[in-house]
Formats: sequence, C-alpha cells, structure tokens
Amino acid sequence: MNFFFVMNGKKLRRIFVILMAALFTAGIIYSEKNNISVFSANEPSAIYSVVTDKKLIALTFDISWGEKRPEPIIQILKDKGVTNATFFLSSPWTKSHPEIVKQIVDAGFEIGSHGHKHVNYSTLNDEEIRKQIQTADQILKESTGQTPMLIRMPNGDFDKRVLRIANQLGYTVIQWDTDSLDWMNKGVNNIINRVLTKAHPGDIVLMHASDSCKQTHEALPVIIDKLREQGYQFVTVSQLINQSKMKDNPIRDQMPQSK
Repeated sequence: MNFFFVMNGKKLRRIFVILMAALFTAGIIYSEKNNISVFSANEPSAIYSVVTDKKLIALTFDISWGEKRPEPIIQILKDKGVTNATFFLSSPWTKSHPEIVKQIVDAGFEIGSHGHKHVNYSTLNDEEIRKQIQTADQILKESTGQTPMLIRMPNGDFDKRVLRIANQLGYTVIQWDTDSLDWMNKGVNNIINRVLTKAHPGDIVLMHASDSCKQTHEALPVIIDKLREQGYQFVTVSQLINQSKMKDNPIRDQMPQSK
C-alpha cells in the first residue's frame, strides 16, 4: 500500500514538471507572437521610466495635429513656472505650424520627434522605417534649430526592428509609465486622478497637445499643483534619463491612440 502511494507521488511530480515545461514553452510562443520580449543588455530598448529615489517626473506632450490646444498648454506651463517639459512633434504638424513650434522652442522646452507619417512603424519594412525617421529628423532640425535625440513612435508602436533602426540613427525611443488617457476625453477629473494615482519617482507621463484631446489643458493646472504638493520636481526626459540608469522593461504592445 505504501509502495503504491510512493509510485504515484513520483508520477505526479513528473507530470507536474512536464506541465510546467509545457506552460513555459507556450508562454514563450505566445509572448513572441505579441512582440513581448526582454532584450539583452547589448540590444536597444525603449525607456518607460528611470530608477531614482528623487521625486523627479517628466511631463510629455505629443502633438500631431491641430492648433487650438498647444498654445493654452504652453501658456499653462509658463504660468505655473514649469520650465522643463518635453514635446514630441510630428514633422508634418511642425512644418504646418512654425509659429507654435517657435513658442515651444522659445520657452526652452525639450523637443523630441514624433515621426513623420502617423502610422504604426512596426508594419513598415526597414527602408521605410528609416525613411520616416530621417524625414522627420530633417524637418525638425530645420524648424527648431535643434537636433532631436529622442523619439516617440506614432501610437507608441514599435518592434525590435524599429528600436534597432532608431538606435542606428542616433535616437532613443521613449515610451511612458503613466498614460493620462487624455486622448479618450473621459473627463477632466478622470485625467487628473489617473495621473496622480499612478505618478511615481522617475515617471514619464504621457499627455497630448493635439486638438483631439479637449480636456488636457483643463486638467494640467491641477496636475501640476498636486504633484508639486507631493514634492515632485518637473524635468525633461533627457534630464530624467541622466539621473539614473534605464529601468529594464519588456517590449509590450501599446494601445493605438487618437491624437
């Protein structure tokens, strides 16, 4: 009788090991299917946040179209004394709105690239990915007088190829840890609460200054005041990166956004 239970115990352990191995293999297959992988240390990766004990936070704003929302946001940042923020500009918008671009540059805010065509770059071939980044680079240089070193891909979409090509062109791909979801226009309080409940030291906060985001400028003053009450200092993404080493993050799919 005892022999019977010992044999079954061994069988159960073997079955358990086999099941765990199968689940692990399935997990790898599923992860690769959805572009979820952890890169090795010598491969380029995207930055979502940085590791720091300091209460530093980067407010970032994507702009790809419209002219009604950027100026109020720029003015709020000025009025609140926020001299450090990062704007990711699409090159067609930049070319069409030189006067607003000048306001951003004159205010001393950091400029990053938001690419050229507003499409998912992971769907493009290598040559087209390179062309999109380089086209945006040239337009941004001519329009701002600066050489952008940071890029946030349209819709936050990328894969290993996009990261590799961006890196070859001298760019660091920037994502975010806190998505304000302002592009969903679900209400000023929802935007405020989402940022305040998710904010943390070393955080990169995603917001938008495109016309499709109709409530960001109303939420922004409260967000700035409340974060300051919590002891946060506002920095550009580059300043944040310089504070600490990059936080390791897996590549993960990003929900397409309206901008």
